[in-house]
Amino acid sequence: MVSNAHILLLFLLPLCSAALIALLLRKSGRIAAGVSIASAAACLIVALRMLAHWDMDPVHRIVTWYSMGDLQVSLGFLLNPTAAVLLFVVTFVGFFIHLFAVEYSEHDDARGRFFGGMSIFMFSMTGIVLSSNLIMMFVFWELVGFSSYLLIGHYRERESAANAANKAFIVNRIGDFGFLIGIIAIWAKFGTTDLLALETIVHADPSKLQTMIGLLLFCGVLGKSAQMPLHVWLPDAMEGPTPVSALIHAATMVAAGVFLMCRVFFLFSADALELIMWVGVVTAIYSGICAITQKDIKKILAYSTLSQLGYMVSAFAIGTAAAHAGHEYGVGASLFHLTTHAFFKALLFLAAGSIIHATHHEQNIFRMGGLISRMPWTSVCFSLGLLALVGCPGFSGFWSKEGILSLAWEHERPVFYALLGGVGITALYMARLWVTVFLGNPKTEAVGHAKENSWVMVLPLVVLAIYSVFAGWFTPLFPNATLPILVDSIPHAPESMKVWLPILSFGTMVLGLVLGGLIYKSGGEKDNLESGIPFLYRFIQTKLWFDEIYLFYVQRIQQPIARLLSNLDLLVISGIGMRGVAGGIPGGLGQVLRLLTTGNVHHYVYWFAVGVIACVAVVAGLS
Repeated sequence: MVSNAHILLLFLLPLCSAALIALLLRKSGRIAAGVSIASAAACLIVALRMLAHWDMDPVHRIVTWYSMGDLQVSLGFLLNPTAAVLLFVVTFVGFFIHLFAVEYSEHDDARGRFFGGMSIFMFSMTGIVLSSNLIMMFVFWELVGFSSYLLIGHYRERESAANAANKAFIVNRIGDFGFLIGIIAIWAKFGTTDLLALETIVHADPSKLQTMIGLLLFCGVLGKSAQMPLHVWLPDAMEGPTPVSALIHAATMVAAGVFLMCRVFFLFSADALELIMWVGVVTAIYSGICAITQKDIKKILAYSTLSQLGYMVSAFAIGTAAAHAGHEYGVGASLFHLTTHAFFKALLFLAAGSIIHATHHEQNIFRMGGLISRMPWTSVCFSLGLLALVGCPGFSGFWSKEGILSLAWEHERPVFYALLGGVGITALYMARLWVTVFLGNPKTEAVGHAKENSWVMVLPLVVLAIYSVFAGWFTPLFPNATLPILVDSIPHAPESMKVWLPILSFGTMVLGLVLGGLIYKSGGEKDNLESGIPFLYRFIQTKLWFDEIYLFYVQRIQQPIARLLSNLDLLVISGIGMRGVAGGIPGGLGQVLRLLTTGNVHHYVYWFAVGVIACVAVVAGLS
């Protein structure tokens, strides 16, 4: 049985860890790491206990925070099967990333600050998962953004890291502004932001749904889950330490937007879902194409994350729109892929971190090569994560991705063909990455002298590799395993699919892998695709000029308007208003009174007498 104490522990453990590190252990990196890891381990144990009771009735506890008129803001938590599964994912992946970071951050002078930021993030993410109302969720939503800002900009000495942190913070605030307006609109229309109460109201009267409310909530998803056009911050966020990329920008934080949609699926109208679906599809294809021309190993994985998030978003929209009254299908398909993706993408990022650590911070894949013999454990684990990502049969990614493709085939054929093409694109850029990093000869001395890292970094890779392979098989093996609630909610789940659909997907994947292998088989220091089709390659590298367009807007439009408004403020408000009206009248009065202040006592007596006579006259007149 899950008690209130278990839920309080999930909140308090990482919060106390962060507070202890911030107040006492910022200069004691080793002790700070131990405290943070102990906190993450304890959270995992509590989450496992909750997962053991995943099929229980939802646990809903609320207390009133404050009341003001008709507005009543409550604090509370909502634990249901979906939240229990995601809590396990966050704490499980988080614990092993913490363990990996112990050695990765060994020579980091700001190690204490780093682990403090990780604990703040774990606290914030737990709050998002367990919040029972949108106001409380928004508070933790912003805390996640704050912790992301701290961790992206961890390397303060790098200007690029500071710029990336600012960019992530600002872009997310744009999306969060829409999210906040959506929450206000929900309260104004329904009189509550409690999730269970909202679901009851909407199911009782579906006509109350408004497209604008769904789109405003989706603004938050655009920012946090980096969907177009607010996707530009995620690739730059790779400036942070690699464990941060694995935890926040691959496995958990960016998935918070998808989780939000699944929490409030009943608030999305058919028109809103149509737009959301196409945003997800375009993001999936666009990001996959962009990954083909990236040379930084972490940015390739970042664009891969964007693409997979697009799959989740489109699956949510298709399933929710198709199911009408029973929205669970879309929620299940999205959350199933979110769960499997967390395992294999965290694995890929940590394996990339292992490579970067062993090669003295080399990140250009065309300066690597030959690592399969020098780092065998990392190579095998990375390969398993790659096969899960591309959807190789038997791996976790196969089950979740086939669920999405099956959903699209039944309800949105154009989307099916687009996402099927995305499977081939994913296989192509991952084959490119694998061949250039692990095959051929080392291109630099640092890569040539690379060797496998210690077990502290290898163990998390092995554990995540096991989950990357078998996560999709949990249901038939164990009645009370991690994913049954999600798999059961997918229409025509993998075991009952038509045979030809996975064959078509498998063929597309193999085509992408073979094509990538043939193009990059030489393992040279230059990109063969760049020399083969230079015009198209350079066009893809522009990424459709999103960064340039935003920079142009800020420099040429927003800043001139800001300067104009600033000058108007100085002239009208501060000038005429403050100095003219507010300052002029009292100032003139002061000048008159100053003339009366002569310093002569006789003058003061005369004026006192005049004042007394005037007061007597006024009183006599009033009486």
